[in-house]
Amino acid sequence: MPQTTLDTILDGRRSQPHQLIEVLQDVQAQNGYISEEAMRAVSKELGVTLLEVYRVASFYKAFSLSPRGKNVITVCTGTACHVRGAKLLINQATAQIGVETGKMSADGLFTIENVNCLGACALGPVVTTNTDYHHHMSPGKMRKLIKSYQKNNKEEAANE
Repeated sequence: MPQTTLDTILDGRRSQPHQLIEVLQDVQAQNGYISEEAMRAVSKELGVTLLEVYRVASFYKAFSLSPRGKNVITVCTGTACHVRGAKLLINQATAQIGVETGKMSADGLFTIENVNCLGACALGPVVTTNTDYHHHMSPGKMRKLIKSYQKNNKEEAANE
């Protein structure tokens, strides 16, 4: 992480350990993930042990310790979604994109994740893509959803 970017994030927060989560949120927003280098710098500047920074960064699902794709597909695997086919959705997405859950696709376009609950049990199975919710998903709907993101990416690349 460039030092100037981290300096901007830490400006006015140095030596304030209670700012840890907010600083990590800003680092995540800026870079898409929290690197080891950033954790070390945050630890030093806030006066928090590196272990504490890592503990917080690895505890919350909103934080990622590795790069994520441009589009993050999150599949709910809570009880309601599980019994309605969440595993089939994960299988569809991983096979179609060719990547394991938690990993970024080779083209940098996708990361597939699963979470224990998205809080929309009556609409399950539920999938989010970035900030959009998709309810009553099926493998066929998942296939179309992924294709639409692939198509949009190709169109964006052609327009650049």
